[in-house]
Amino acid sequence: MADLKLPELNYIIIAGNLTKDPVFRHTTNGTPVANFSIASNRKYRDAGNQWQEEVCYVGVVAWNRLAESCTNRLKKGSAVLIDGELQSHLFKTEEGFNRNIVEIKARRIQFLNKRVASAESSQPASHAPANEEEFTTVEDFSFDKFLTGEEPRLLKDQPSSQSQGT
Repeated sequence: MADLKLPELNYIIIAGNLTKDPVFRHTTNGTPVANFSIASNRKYRDAGNQWQEEVCYVGVVAWNRLAESCTNRLKKGSAVLIDGELQSHLFKTEEGFNRNIVEIKARRIQFLNKRVASAESSQPASHAPANEEEFTTVEDFSFDKFLTGEEPRLLKDQPSSQSQGT
C-alpha cells in the first residue's frame, strides 16, 4: 500500500448565502481582493425521522477580475455557487498562539440572485422582463499557470468521449 500514489486533488463546489457584506481591498501591489463568508445549509432526517438542518460557515477569497466582478453584485444574503480550492494560512496571534485558517480560494463564482436593472442601463426596460433571471458566472484563469503538462489535456476530456462499459 506504500506504493499507492494519491492524485493531487483540491477541488470544492459549494452553494450558500453571504453572511455579511464582502470586504473589498487592494494589495500593496494593486491586486484586487474580495473576502466574504457564506453559510451553506444541509437538511437531513435524524434517527427519529425528523428533519434537521446543519449550517456550515466557510470563508471565501476572490482575486483579480473575479474580485472586481463581486464589487457590485454581492451583499449580505446574496446567493452564490462557488467553485474553487481549499487553502490554509498559519499565523501567530498577538498572544503567541498558532492559528490555522482554512478558506476557499474561488476559481469561479456564479451569482444566483436576480440582477436588478439599473436606471443607467442603455437597454430599454421593455427589452428585459422584470422577472427574468440572469445568472452570471465569472471565472479566474490565474490558476492555469499551476497546471502541469498533462492537466490541461485532462481538463479538456469530455465524459462522452469515454467508453461506457455495460
